[in-house]
Amino acid sequence: MTTAELERTARHSAPSKATNIMKALVYHGLNKPGWEEKPRPVLREPGDAIVRITTSTICGTDLHILKGDLPAVTDGRILGHEGIGVIEQIGTAVSEFSVGDRVIISCVTACLKCDFCKKSMYSHCRHGGWILGNIIDGTQAEYVRIPHADGSLYHLPPDSDEDAMVMLSDILPTGFECGVLNGRVKPGDAIAIVGAVPVGLATLLTAQFYSPALIFMIDLDDQRLAVAKSFGATDLINSADGKAAERVMQLTEGAGVDVAIEAVGTPATFAICQSIVAAGGHIANIGVHGKPVELHLEKLWDRNIGLTTRLVDTVTTPMLLKVVHSNKLQPNKLVTHRFAMKDIMKAYDTFGNAAQEGALKVVLKNDQGG
Repeated sequence: MTTAELERTARHSAPSKATNIMKALVYHGLNKPGWEEKPRPVLREPGDAIVRITTSTICGTDLHILKGDLPAVTDGRILGHEGIGVIEQIGTAVSEFSVGDRVIISCVTACLKCDFCKKSMYSHCRHGGWILGNIIDGTQAEYVRIPHADGSLYHLPPDSDEDAMVMLSDILPTGFECGVLNGRVKPGDAIAIVGAVPVGLATLLTAQFYSPALIFMIDLDDQRLAVAKSFGATDLINSADGKAAERVMQLTEGAGVDVAIEAVGTPATFAICQSIVAAGGHIANIGVHGKPVELHLEKLWDRNIGLTTRLVDTVTTPMLLKVVHSNKLQPNKLVTHRFAMKDIMKAYDTFGNAAQEGALKVVLKNDQGG
């Protein structure tokens, strides 16, 4: 930025704070997170906004990072790509937001100008995409810098439930776009969701927009399967005995499912999807895969199936926001645990041991700042 631009930016900024230090969850390599002091973010470009985080959460992708599945994340990175907060500063090019606005932070950053953004493929934005908590510092902190704020933030409606609205940062659009839309779910379909993890349950909630006749939920955990039942799953299958695919084929009289949605990111769950997809059906992958999987083309080559992968583009977030705000969709039901942001290490322990703790989404509340 030029000196003149910085001077103009300063006029768009909130008053300076007493300290330039904040606390944040920092990645230091394989299974080495730490809650520690870091410099507060500053405006770097005219399109930036600085947001004080009020609510955040932990994603399964964060656990994949800690397991070493995403080597692009380097030592010293602040994790997190979901959050709600209050704008503290804006750059001179930000036109849709003002200091003091309460906002939802999208997990995907969009410049709105590049060739991918013009195709609504924000996940591959040449100047953004999934960068928060990946290649730039993220939202599990007291403050975060949001590049391209006009394309990467959403106004939080007044009197909104932040626990519900923070699900719009990632898992609701991810489940809907990568699972439901890519899977081409239609009225009357038989669908299977492999993984009653939070994003799988978000897929279950949004799949019902299209009235599938059968919704099989497959998981190793009976507690999560019970939650899936309460959310609308018609059939529950515990896959611990290794016979989940066999059970689905029995229940569909050998036909299989029209849509098989993989929500975990392991070779075993992907294999189940291949075994149960019907002729002419679709496999929609959501899970983050850190290891190779086998694609059984020797069995699938003549089955007329479609296979899709996708990183969420968040193009449906405005629509989903309306549905959540109207209370027609209640993603706050996914929240099982709440922690103060300063207790984030305990939150990671809980989320990382979800089966033992009965955890789905954990919400982090930041009562610092202001």
